[in-house]
Amino acid sequence: MSDQKWLNCRLSDLRQRLDGPGQRVRRPVIRRIRRAHGYSLRANVKQAAGRQHPDRDQQFGYIRMQRTQHWEANQPVISVDTKKKELVGNFKNAGQIWCQTAEEVDAHDFPHDAVGRAVPYGIYDLRYNRGTVYIGQSADTPTFAVDNLAQWCRTELRERYPQATQVLIEADSGGSNGARSRVWKQQLHVQIADALGLTITVCHYPTGASKWNPIEHRLFSQMSKTWAGCPLRSFELVQHYIAGTTTQTGLRVQAYLVTKTYEKVIKVTDEELATLNIHTHTICPQWNYTIYPRPACPATSEVGQVILL
Repeated sequence: MSDQKWLNCRLSDLRQRLDGPGQRVRRPVIRRIRRAHGYSLRANVKQAAGRQHPDRDQQFGYIRMQRTQHWEANQPVISVDTKKKELVGNFKNAGQIWCQTAEEVDAHDFPHDAVGRAVPYGIYDLRYNRGTVYIGQSADTPTFAVDNLAQWCRTELRERYPQATQVLIEADSGGSNGARSRVWKQQLHVQIADALGLTITVCHYPTGASKWNPIEHRLFSQMSKTWAGCPLRSFELVQHYIAGTTTQTGLRVQAYLVTKTYEKVIKVTDEELATLNIHTHTICPQWNYTIYPRPACPATSEVGQVILL
């Protein structure tokens, strides 16, 4: 019997194929034979992890070490990422809610019928269990990500860590805060390191390991539970659901709407990259680096530096 010949046949189909001149096979017989040989309809099972980077485990250990060092020095440690983009409009949202009559939504989720597309960029403070989400209405670009980070550093970082001189950022390897993005590094340097006098250490999770980024299971998963089954008909409603996300362990979330439009195509030349004061770490240098304020920046003279490597 060919492995490809009997993949999706029903019992009636198998009976018709097995019937021949002078013989007739009944479905109960086919059922007994199938069970005797251990055949049943089965779905695919995700078990093969695929090719993993040889430095994967070493990077996880290094992130834990960096996190511990920053915590012991009373320096902020944050986890950042962009949540799945949400189509805003009268569209079905997966999940169920308590109600007497189900809400009616559009039969199709056509983008041209949408109010827009929400781009939730999240920042999660691991020490204080606090989340901040900036809801963009444009493109998910490195400049958008760093604008949000800079705003967080000017407000919430200064409130919780008034003596902070540096910050550890845990991020994925791709997306708007990808490890290979020149714009991401250049904007971090200009908007945070130089402008605010902060030393920035960035540790990226290996490719395919984003589920271990704390923001995924401590913030984004809770946001999805909050608006499960609730149509996201406006950006204000998206903001309302995100700001209302809480947990019994004390999670609190702030949400802000970002109306600025971001350009997708921005390039950083080799000459611009060479002027940045970025030092890669000896361990997994493709994922770990520290950005120092440039000496010419006036902000650096007012803030002391504590270097963690």
